[in-house]
Amino acid sequence: MEKHDVQEQFALRRTLSARDLVVYGLLFIGPLAPVGVFGVLDAKSGGAVALVYVIATVAMAFTAVSYAQMSRVVPEAGSVFAYASAGLGRGAGFLAGWLVMLDYLLIPSVAYLFSGIALHALFPAVPAWAFTALAFVVTTALNVSGVRLAARVGLVVLLAEIVVLAVFVVMAVAVLIATGPARPWLSPFTGVGGITTAAVIGAVSVAVLSFLGFDAIASFAEETTGDSRQVGRAVLLCLGAAGALFVLQTYLAGVLDPVPPADLAAHPAAQGTAFYDVTNASVSPWLATLMKIAKAVGPAFAAMAAVAAAGRLLYGMARGGGLPRPLSSVDPRSGTPRAALLSAGVVTLVVSVWAASRDDGLDVLVSVVDIGALAAFTMLHASVIGYFRIRKGSRDLLRHLLVPVAGALVAIWIIVLAGSPAKLVGLLWLAAGVIVLAVRRRGGAGRARSTGS
Repeated sequence: MEKHDVQEQFALRRTLSARDLVVYGLLFIGPLAPVGVFGVLDAKSGGAVALVYVIATVAMAFTAVSYAQMSRVVPEAGSVFAYASAGLGRGAGFLAGWLVMLDYLLIPSVAYLFSGIALHALFPAVPAWAFTALAFVVTTALNVSGVRLAARVGLVVLLAEIVVLAVFVVMAVAVLIATGPARPWLSPFTGVGGITTAAVIGAVSVAVLSFLGFDAIASFAEETTGDSRQVGRAVLLCLGAAGALFVLQTYLAGVLDPVPPADLAAHPAAQGTAFYDVTNASVSPWLATLMKIAKAVGPAFAAMAAVAAAGRLLYGMARGGGLPRPLSSVDPRSGTPRAALLSAGVVTLVVSVWAASRDDGLDVLVSVVDIGALAAFTMLHASVIGYFRIRKGSRDLLRHLLVPVAGALVAIWIIVLAGSPAKLVGLLWLAAGVIVLAVRRRGGAGRARSTGS
């Protein structure tokens, strides 16, 4: 096989614009992400949900800046795997990729499961696992058809979610003009009856999880049509846009909610539907139903973006020697890493259908996925210091030391606050990664000795 044929076999097609990258990021996050956790945050923060999301956006900005910096100097599909390899060494790079793999492989399972549960609630005659499997089949077909087609369909779904959100904003403002707020105008920032720092910080640790997924943009670095700075700009723009949307919708829901935060705190069962209840009681019942439909369909396409990112991660790690080589192949017709995509998809399907068959399936998955992402974020920040400060000798204390240290502290803090079962799974997954790394290194050393002899 000639050299250019080998390169073509492992090369991804550059077809994604800056808009496509932002679409993938926002689709992964979901413009309506706060809807499901509004009640929880309202109860925890004493009504200061908008303030919580302002702080959460700033906290995640440290991670976004680190992604922007590393994606500029290491514009590769492996994302954190490639960044940690460049800044900390190949062993650390493998472990970083291994940790984020836990996030990338399980987040789509959560999203598919969420769609299955929500659609089952709307159509009880069809079991949740059937809807879960259907969502998987449709979105996987789009993923393997080509990144461009998937991005276009994703744009349509994203615009539909934004339209639903825009209708809520317009109607909520109209209600506020006509009847006034149910709570004080500034209460989403100051709380109802005062707030404590501990309460807000506790809520922030939950709110930052709404942003998980914006980092997936970095996985498409080798498929962009612009220069190496395009990915970083898209990451920052995605985070800023998501933060603004989150603050806006939670502010409006906060001032319209007639239920005091203390009452929500006393009745945890009502927290999950609090946003829908506010919309139903204060804005419009039909809009509440429309939002439920959007929250049922949207996660399936968030899972599509997540599986696409997972496939690029597996592709990058396989190309770098961390995973079996066949995963680094690229389909010549679609220009996608088909083997890696299908492998990620199979894992996602098995996990999501398994979870759909259990009453506690959603809780089990959600408690685990965050650990992988936050651990990988910590290694990302270490990579910035390792690459710029240690390898390149940078004297930029702000960008190459203070920002990554602050970002790592945020990620570690949230890991500390996580539940014990999630920490245990994270440690077991890390231990498995260490074993895999040791086995692969021993196998590589053995092959090297055989070749030498």
